Amino acid sequence: MAERDGLAWESSNQEAGRKAALSGALGSMLEFYDFFIYTQAAALVFPTVFFPADNRTLAIAASLGTYGVGYVARPVGAFVLGAIGDRAGRRFTLILTMSLMSVSTFILGLLPGYAQIGAAAPILLVACRLVQGFAVAGEISGSSTLIIEQTPVGIRGRRASVILQGTQFGQIIAALIFIPLSAVLSTRDFQAWGWRLPFLLSAVLAAAGFTARLATIESKPKDSKDIATIREVFRTTPGTVARVFLMALMNIIPVTTTVFGATLATQESYGVGWSARDYLWIPVLGNVAAVAVIPFAANLSDRFGRRPLMIWGSLTSGLLSFAYLWAVTTGSTWLALAVSLIMWGSLFQGYNAVFPSYFPELFPASTRVTGTAIGQNIGTAASSLMAMVFVALCPPGTSSTAIVLVVGSLTLAITAVSAAAAWLSPETFRMRPSDFGDPHASAIPEEEYRTIRDENLRSASKARRMRKNAPPNHTRMQRKPQ
Repeated sequence: MAERDGLAWESSNQEAGRKAALSGALGSMLEFYDFFIYTQAAALVFPTVFFPADNRTLAIAASLGTYGVGYVARPVGAFVLGAIGDRAGRRFTLILTMSLMSVSTFILGLLPGYAQIGAAAPILLVACRLVQGFAVAGEISGSSTLIIEQTPVGIRGRRASVILQGTQFGQIIAALIFIPLSAVLSTRDFQAWGWRLPFLLSAVLAAAGFTARLATIESKPKDSKDIATIREVFRTTPGTVARVFLMALMNIIPVTTTVFGATLATQESYGVGWSARDYLWIPVLGNVAAVAVIPFAANLSDRFGRRPLMIWGSLTSGLLSFAYLWAVTTGSTWLALAVSLIMWGSLFQGYNAVFPSYFPELFPASTRVTGTAIGQNIGTAASSLMAMVFVALCPPGTSSTAIVLVVGSLTLAITAVSAAAAWLSPETFRMRPSDFGDPHASAIPEEEYRTIRDENLRSASKARRMRKNAPPNHTRMQRKPQ
């Protein structure tokens, strides 16, 4: 295919982008499966297993605190892994993150509880969670950068969004795997050993992730000398890092829905009285809806821009947090599920489907992984700690009305800040790859962009048809030339 301003993509580049997308989807699925089985266990099991039983409120808060510790470690991982990604390469960093995550998750499944080793139990739990948080910090920034650097104009948003489809699949599996265990096993067996099985299963899932990741092609030029230090990132793009941080506070929606929401619904001390089995359908079906909505939202961002989707998703999902919390406090599983499907499964995806392409597009190549990782992970960490703030402000015994008003108001305020940061950020969907991070660059004219996008969509579709119709690739013994 003839190039148009160097923007149309040939089949070889399409293949590299496809491999990057497959690696991003499978890798993020594995890493966020590992990360989010901890989320479910922290709300459902860890208060009983890893903490003393004489103070239930303290045990709940401490368990959610260890969940937040994983997010505290993410900024550290962002600085370290982001710098490695910009210096040593995107592919190398992604293989490293997967290795760290897989090992720490498997070890976590073997840890003894408080009844066996006392105070050492929560200490070891925190140590494993720190490694998880450190590792996951490099996943989205590295994968999204690898994808957008190997994907043509007009389809970057759609292709990069597969990373978030992977994370949603990981969360679906993380929640689904607890449902049969909590249903089949007695409460005693589930808390004694049943919860460990999802952590040990991660070793099996890791094989598929490593296979896809090792097949990727590095997108960073080997001879690139334009490598900025972390100090340079903050010297040259402090405003961009700050805006990414504020936009990443949108993580407050899943925190309100699946972390505080799970605690509110299932912990006996709050008095709502849901079983773990009933509650777990909210994250399962919410993530199923997200998987369906993500490509639709991402495609809209390729057609109309990143910023409108980000702003709309932030404000509307924040407003619906009041309705969701109220539905949980009424004890109506079906009502809470319906609201969560709209708030989290659909509207939130206006942000969730778009940021994997949008954040890297805001930075120049030399600091792309570092800037994206730092802003996104610090914002995610800050919002995740709000689960403890919610419990502190609304401990067991707080009236349902107060919980809805306090937690809902804080959630809405944070999403409004995220929307404002998106409004203040530049639009990037029609930018040339060489102009990313340049505040003075001009976007591709709209009519020309539509033409280029149509060409690249046809090229991608043709590549898919060729792969579908290709004959099986049988391995043949070949003789060496004489």
